[in-house]
Amino acid sequence: MLHGVLLIALFSCAAFYIGDTVIMRKLSFSPLIIGIILGMLYANSLRNRLPETWVPGILFSSKQLLRLGIILYGFRLTFQNIVDVGLSAILIDATVVTVTIIGGVFVGRLLKMDKDVALLTSIGSGICGAAAILGAEATIKSKPFKTAVAVSTVVIFGTISMFLYPVLYRNGIVDLSSEQMGLYTGSTLHEVAHVVGAGNAMGKEISDVAIIVKMIRVIMLVPVLLVLSYLISLARRKLQPVAGTTGGEATGKITIPWFALGFLAVIGFNSFDLLPVSLVGFINNVDTFLLTMAMTALGAETSIEKFKKAGAKPFILALILYGWLLTGGYVLVKLIV
Repeated sequence: MLHGVLLIALFSCAAFYIGDTVIMRKLSFSPLIIGIILGMLYANSLRNRLPETWVPGILFSSKQLLRLGIILYGFRLTFQNIVDVGLSAILIDATVVTVTIIGGVFVGRLLKMDKDVALLTSIGSGICGAAAILGAEATIKSKPFKTAVAVSTVVIFGTISMFLYPVLYRNGIVDLSSEQMGLYTGSTLHEVAHVVGAGNAMGKEISDVAIIVKMIRVIMLVPVLLVLSYLISLARRKLQPVAGTTGGEATGKITIPWFALGFLAVIGFNSFDLLPVSLVGFINNVDTFLLTMAMTALGAETSIEKFKKAGAKPFILALILYGWLLTGGYVLVKLIV
């Protein structure tokens, strides 16, 4: 297994190196995104030459390291962030997350899409992009290629927004104050990196608000995963009747995504500001590396044939959700703030 883990770690180091180049910084492409691209390039070139004994290491990176990465992600947040932005921002975030996920699942059914892909795409669009997709993937245990498809849609439309929002704001196309624009950016852009990129292009006043609002959306990953886990367990219980009973009675237990509770606990610990800033920064760097390894491992399990199998429907769903985020988010901000 060690060989497989080291292989993924090597690719992740390359992702960090590439991500530090000028062009990647300007595009705000995080190592996570570069990692999954490198993994997919490997999957479609040299993957068949990989010794079978290395496969467990790749799976370990995409499962166990993923959960640890999600837990440590909590060191980026504090509960004080919620207090700083006020009730209006929380209400906007909650509405965006709820409508995006429920609406996305509904549209996915209308499109007759794969349920896992529709759910992952909706959660990624509604909460925090790749990190949310990884958290949901660890809960529903979907196939790696489905996760890669969902991440791809988030990257495409999030990147478009990162360049589009500053243009809309600077040219007065969106009639929003700096505070409103920060709320709009943080509550509707996909990735944290996208929010940082767009916010920096519009000024510190907007960027500060946008990042905090975005982080509140990240915190909302916890209740979403808990509800998701409950619904999945409920569905399994209905499908697995107890022996000797007349169908429909439950045998399954509710599976709690402990890594999500660990994520929440870390946020609580971080809120007390007990650790030096330098140590928290180091932990965040380690966490980014772990998440990059998880993304790279998922990419290494994703071939072009699997993308073809998924078809165009995931991108159609992501486009519809993108339209909702652009227009619905704007209307919410104008109404509430």
